[in-house]
Amino acid sequence: MIVGTAGHIDHGKTTLTRALTGVDTDRLKEEKARGISIELGYAYTPLSGDDILGVIDVPGHEKFIRTMAAGVTGIDVALLVIAADDGIMPQTLEHLAILRLLGVKRGVVAMTKIDRVDSNRLEQLEKEIHALLATTDFASAQIFRTNATVDGDVGVKALLHHLSRIAATLPSSDERRLFRLGVDRVFTLSGQGTIVTGTALAGSVRVGDTLQLAPGGQQVRVRSIHAQNRAAEAGRAGQRLALNLSGAAKDDIARGAWIVAPALGECSQRVDVQLTLTPDCGLTLKPWSPVHVHLGAAHHTANVVMLDDEVLAPGRTGRVQLVLDAPVHAVPGDRFVLRNAQATATIGGGVVLDPFGPARKRRSAARLAWLDALSAYIGNGDIAALLARGPLGLRASTLVRLSQLPAAQIEAPAGTVEVALQGGDTLLIAAAEVKALQARILAALAEFHARAPDDAGPELWRLKRIVSPDMEDRLWSRLVDTLLAAGAIGQRGRSLHLPEHSVELSADEQAAAAPLLASLLAGGFDPPWVRDLARAHQMPEAEVRRLLLKLSKTGELSQVVKDLFYHPQRLDELARLVATLPEVQAASFRDATALGRKRAIQILEFFDRVGYTRRIGNIHLIRPNAVWAYSS
Repeated sequence: MIVGTAGHIDHGKTTLTRALTGVDTDRLKEEKARGISIELGYAYTPLSGDDILGVIDVPGHEKFIRTMAAGVTGIDVALLVIAADDGIMPQTLEHLAILRLLGVKRGVVAMTKIDRVDSNRLEQLEKEIHALLATTDFASAQIFRTNATVDGDVGVKALLHHLSRIAATLPSSDERRLFRLGVDRVFTLSGQGTIVTGTALAGSVRVGDTLQLAPGGQQVRVRSIHAQNRAAEAGRAGQRLALNLSGAAKDDIARGAWIVAPALGECSQRVDVQLTLTPDCGLTLKPWSPVHVHLGAAHHTANVVMLDDEVLAPGRTGRVQLVLDAPVHAVPGDRFVLRNAQATATIGGGVVLDPFGPARKRRSAARLAWLDALSAYIGNGDIAALLARGPLGLRASTLVRLSQLPAAQIEAPAGTVEVALQGGDTLLIAAAEVKALQARILAALAEFHARAPDDAGPELWRLKRIVSPDMEDRLWSRLVDTLLAAGAIGQRGRSLHLPEHSVELSADEQAAAAPLLASLLAGGFDPPWVRDLARAHQMPEAEVRRLLLKLSKTGELSQVVKDLFYHPQRLDELARLVATLPEVQAASFRDATALGRKRAIQILEFFDRVGYTRRIGNIHLIRPNAVWAYSS
């Protein structure tokens, strides 16, 4: 069990910790000289059986609230320390507020320095403490009167016994989830290398495991483990761990970093959260208000973007996006604390909803519905609710990051459609959403035909841009293939259309067009221009152009640039050639096709335009999961 102290400066937290564990947690020279705690202190003592009590002693000075917030993240029980002579003080109140904002539910109160006051004062202070805690989760917390400077103090013994009983009733930690440890201390030991310490919030770890630094991305290997201050082969959620790591230097890791399973390593600078401002914070948040954020053991500055309303007043709860000064690791359900722009007062806190907030469309109806689903998921763990609010499906890797469960342990509801993606990932989408997307495809084709009745229909990737540019390409191909197989849509050349829609050439037009099509096919990668076709077939140039344009509308040809048409079979060959090139640039494509540079650029720009490739700098990349579709 991990206990975190809380309370005002000089109320005896460190002395009480020493009385409970026999360990002096003030290890720094400056702490000894000044008589106050500056850094987090750690102490351990055995309880009954194999249980070990770990105590995190936090500094009480207001200047070290950042350190205090780091120390109490992930604790099982809060030990609120109040000196009998001073009573309830400002940092007593702020520490209590932070504990509540971080979701700490279990607590116990230690009245210290009881030798300095009389019994009437002790009775009065107990009443004040009960009144202070009455509206909190600590309302039933027991209060122990202690004099930690006396060896064998009866109050300290009673407190330790009480903590032992709590430890025996704690629920087991969930070790199914992937491993996460928030780093609150990093140092080196001669001959051993980099050591990080922190509380494991999820999962388990063994010697030899490969983990990842987040943020940073470095892969690290666990060389040895100390769990609850004892050498061990493994550590688990709920324990204080010290990990000896190879693969990262001390300077690569800072307090606030995370050591996590590689699947959880992605970080973001935009985090969507549910935020509650304290009633007495004296501050109304407006768009882009600056704040300080304490998330895990990390401290960041951020700006607030409103998602529900235009402002957030004291005592109110609302959803906001925190735009942070650097990428952070988080998962849904993580708790955080906000302080004002000057970092002089705690103003609120809340829970992370989506650790990967978008930069655009963050207040759209679909986006807010997704946040509703995440909020429900945090409460009930229902994957089906997330899939129901994912109209374009969710990647398995995304579900792993949101749930912290290995992919093999994520149980998708019955009827979920799975689509294999490149790179080994899988897209999961609810059956109802598949039907909705198919209906959108049919509606988009109907609208296209109504708008352009003389056009055979849009090409595959042009239609995708009309229906849903953000859809996974493999899902798009699967939806279209399913509709084609069912006869719900048809394809002519590269054009898609509804079965009842057709653009036909008359018999005379077909007879005139046949030799033109043959010449374009015979022209290979360098077909004749309209003027050349007109000359070769002794036809008016305007008539050739009219016929070729009509053929392009039926899907039997594609116009690359004005008066230059390609047979779909040759475009199919060129598309396949693009897929074989290690890097598609104008020069490499020119050489592969034996065309001139100008023509190579025209063809590559055509592939960009129809959605098969996209240009980044001078390179044309095939869009992820895109497949060139051609039907003769």
